Amino acid sequence: MNIRTFQPGDEVTQAALFNVAAYSFPGFKPATVDDVKKRTRGRGFDPTSRFYAEEGGQVVGYCTLEPEQGRVSFPWCKKGQEAAAEPLFDAVLQSARERGLTKVFAAYRRDWQPVLQFLTDHGFTVAREIINYCADPVDLPTLVNRSKLPINRLRRTDVAALAAMGRGLIRLPEDKLEQYIFANPYFPAEAFLVLRAPDETPKAVGIGLESSTYAEVKKIDPLAPCFRLGAFGTEGLNTKRVNGLFSFVVANPQEALTAGLALLSEASQEMTEGTVTALAAQCPSDVPHLVNFYQRYFKEQGRFPMLEKTL
Repeated sequence: MNIRTFQPGDEVTQAALFNVAAYSFPGFKPATVDDVKKRTRGRGFDPTSRFYAEEGGQVVGYCTLEPEQGRVSFPWCKKGQEAAAEPLFDAVLQSARERGLTKVFAAYRRDWQPVLQFLTDHGFTVAREIINYCADPVDLPTLVNRSKLPINRLRRTDVAALAAMGRGLIRLPEDKLEQYIFANPYFPAEAFLVLRAPDETPKAVGIGLESSTYAEVKKIDPLAPCFRLGAFGTEGLNTKRVNGLFSFVVANPQEALTAGLALLSEASQEMTEGTVTALAAQCPSDVPHLVNFYQRYFKEQGRFPMLEKTL
């Protein structure tokens, strides 16, 4: 069996392999050749990060690494060629080590048991669950006495404070975080709101995204392993753009409910003046003060596990 990296034209085979191997799984959504081409023709695509198993001159399986994210895929193989899974996965993990990665992760639906079992058998453990939420604006509490603390837009000088309050959640270092916010092609920096203390220092930072071109939260699969654009903790990951996304971080976890509600009130007012009819949120399960907030003011739609392995 020969293991090689990506070659032009593999997009057709890859889509077909995934569809044949995964079609019986719950919530299966077929891959298209165009879906694969979007990735292989995207900026920064590294052909040495995709591995294909050949048997008798035919591709019988593939497995991928997303080096910038540290995300790995399950090795998808043609029926009867499952023996290709081990060398494919070994090649991906070895590639990650050679690139200097010390940890990798995978994310799949919680009801794709064979996939999760394979990952568990190969040393992956569930680090957290990613919880998806939605809320109807009419169900949100009305702030009769709005916070006396000022809420305004994020400034470049606030990035250090944002990085500090998001430590352990935000995935980018401070220098890359500034670029992510102020040079993001998918949302403006003005989408970020800051709740300030009397001395103007940030107490909490929130974001509200509104675009009629983004998906409606009630029309997407909440169990699918899709990270939502703008949610804190998804920086640098491949994300799905969801209309009405709200997310926030707070400096003092004990102030999460009051600070979050103030930011939510401000963001939802702005968003619902546009095209938003339902609010969306996403939060990892290992940040309890944020989970507590969303459980109180949003309805949980579903969740998916995020598995990690130290290399």
